[in-house]
Amino acid sequence: MTVDLAAAQAFLDTHARILDRHRYALLQGHGDPDRVLAALAAYRNPDGGYGWGLEPDLRAPESQPAAAGHAFEVLAEIAPHVSAQAPSLCDWLETITLADGGLPFVAPMSTTAGVAPWFAGGDPTVSSLQITAFTTAAAHRLAAHDPAVAAHRWLGRATAYCLEAIAALDGLDGTPFAYVLAFSIRLLEQLHDRVPEARALMGVLSASVPADGRVPVTGGADGETLRPLDIAPDPGGPARALLDAAAVAADLDRLAAGQQPDGGWTVDYLPVSPAGSMEWRGYATGGAIALLRRNGVNGVRCA
Repeated sequence: MTVDLAAAQAFLDTHARILDRHRYALLQGHGDPDRVLAALAAYRNPDGGYGWGLEPDLRAPESQPAAAGHAFEVLAEIAPHVSAQAPSLCDWLETITLADGGLPFVAPMSTTAGVAPWFAGGDPTVSSLQITAFTTAAAHRLAAHDPAVAAHRWLGRATAYCLEAIAALDGLDGTPFAYVLAFSIRLLEQLHDRVPEARALMGVLSASVPADGRVPVTGGADGETLRPLDIAPDPGGPARALLDAAAVAADLDRLAAGQQPDGGWTVDYLPVSPAGSMEWRGYATGGAIALLRRNGVNGVRCA
């Protein structure tokens, strides 16, 4: 199955954030890392963190842990280039890290306009494995080419918190919340070849991953479900061993077929605001093409 890259480009040109347009240009081989960084800097606060809707469902201006995870994603994409924004972001994260080494799900905000209810109702005094694992996994991907991030005290503390919290999931009844499971696996993949404990914990979480990779999102949109590529996006990654190969192949077909008539992809999260929903589509469109390309899908060639 192939995708229409020209239509995807037209969708992004028409609807996507400037940031996601520059990220896509970089993916296509003709972008400029400095332009990506300039677009990212528009969401940056003087404290070194990021807000202003970088996480599309959290539109408050204050720096937020979720936005930090998205910033690390962008900073990893400019490899081998590095930016002083990255260690500064780690510095900010250290200022909001709680006593146990974890990050809260959300930091205090001045407005909840355009903010998803799960963020608006989040507790800034309690560590969240979901948000800490998401942010820390993205930071480890960046740390592979940024020594300043790799050596930062915050990353070590957050990683230790996550490993302990993931180990504690083994004693709980039932399957962890879908995003806790997916983000924990994402982090363990980053650590798998360097931290023996991560390999053992991947085995612990394997019991919660069905062979077809479909994990319903409790309390999410009607029918919202994480799929194999949400659990194990990288070919050859250790998480792929948790899934049936046929299920992964079918999910790649599904993703490629998910391109809409306007050229973009959609998401099945609960909509929060019209602006946020469209911004998610730009994020998802670039992400879908990057994921299909990494997995060698026909018609999504490397630049």
